[in-house]
Amino acid sequence: MNTKEKLKNLLTVEIIPDLEEAIDEMFSMIEKAKMASIADKEELKDLQEMHSECKDIVKELDADEMAEDEAEEILKELMDAKTLE
Repeated sequence: MNTKEKLKNLLTVEIIPDLEEAIDEMFSMIEKAKMASIADKEELKDLQEMHSECKDIVKELDADEMAEDEAEEILKELMDAKTLE
């Protein structure tokens, strides 16, 4: 499996589903509270932006528009962030 495939796999199998779950939880929490704090709104916005960026990366990979070194750099960043969790 090359770097691009590893990146796509990480995004589609782990990161995007995790983000979708976090977004759903935020919506649920806001709905139950009938109100959202500024911090909650900001966190939700950040999660949605990350989700959108991940989807865009997958589209780039599918269209073979990403260089191997760029994929390698993104994969490394994501792996580093994942180990910090």
